[in-house]
Amino acid sequence: MTLRVVSVLSAVLALGLTAVPPAVAEGARVDYQEWRSAQLVRGEHEGTALVPGGLVVGRPVGVVDHEGRAYEFARWTSPRRVTGFDATQAVASWNADTPAGTWLQVELRGDGTGWYVMGRWALGDQDVERTTVSGQDDEHGSVDVDTYVAKQPLRAYQLRVTLYRSVGTRKSPLLRMAGVMASAIPDRFEVPTSAPGVARGVELPVPRYSQNVHEGHFPEYDGGGEAWCSPTSTEMVVEYYGRGPSADDLSWLDEDHVDRTVDHAARHTYDYDYRGAGNWPFNTAYAASFGLRGHVTRLRSLSELEGYIARGVPVITSQSFRADELDGAGYGTSGHIMVVVGFTRDGDVIANDPASSSDAAVRRVYDRGQFEDIWLRTKRYRADGSVAGGSGGIAYIITR
Repeated sequence: MTLRVVSVLSAVLALGLTAVPPAVAEGARVDYQEWRSAQLVRGEHEGTALVPGGLVVGRPVGVVDHEGRAYEFARWTSPRRVTGFDATQAVASWNADTPAGTWLQVELRGDGTGWYVMGRWALGDQDVERTTVSGQDDEHGSVDVDTYVAKQPLRAYQLRVTLYRSVGTRKSPLLRMAGVMASAIPDRFEVPTSAPGVARGVELPVPRYSQNVHEGHFPEYDGGGEAWCSPTSTEMVVEYYGRGPSADDLSWLDEDHVDRTVDHAARHTYDYDYRGAGNWPFNTAYAASFGLRGHVTRLRSLSELEGYIARGVPVITSQSFRADELDGAGYGTSGHIMVVVGFTRDGDVIANDPASSSDAAVRRVYDRGQFEDIWLRTKRYRADGSVAGGSGGIAYIITR
């Protein structure tokens, strides 16, 4: 399980455009805006060019030195988006291709604020270190790993994506999608249990991988084992769609290494500032690198999640709980990722839980009411009475 403690003040994170309409718990507000492919023609272009599939560097508008190497760049800035309410958090998601020698930077600003870096990203790590930027904190807000936390109401925002390529190369990043969810939700510790819905008795054939069989592997990528719940879950879903790294991609690993694709996912989702593989948008961007679509969202109930399962879409969820709060788990966690793959006929949750002793033990059935509480709440109480964060219904949605 990841060592990240989920901190949710009163907010909702990123939601993407899907067949299921955006929705959140009672009293919550969510605004999601996404620009994909030809929609990226909107906004301000500084040297970017629209090609089939998205944006690339057309005529660079400048050169910067990054980690001792010269990169030329072009930049796209989104139209101003009005949320329609006082948002308290925002998270950016993006889908992009980054050939060797290229990378991108995603930034966000509200009305009257400066630009906040939400991520510097490339799929590979040979040219630049994939990273968020700590220490961004002012009177308007701050950045907590991948999440902008507003100190003053966020009523409108813009997104900016800068595309970089090494001077002398003709290669370019391809930005296929950029999006933001701004949101606000009330604090809550218990939530009503939703009625079983359209996915009762449905179980998707998602591959099963245990994070714990990687214990001690590659300490430079957060140590493996207990800390790899997010990339392990993401890789399960990527492979459910028949995608994933090629034999050449995996050539850096010994052929007899167990579940090599999980190690590959951990390396390619690792955040060099956060020092972990649990960055939410980095995981969905990794999935999208295989020709899929990925974004981070928050859902309002298991009934809503069932809509995805009924459409053949497994959902990756984030939750925190004490060992006595989820029967059958056998552990407690301050933040953990797993994959909901279906529901029993009684409506209980069937999950691929990577915090298992082996691949064979990954499939779990969890009580619907217990699971809904630990996933949807925004705060939880430790045994000593202190309050820890909860994810408030965070989910990765990865689709074809």
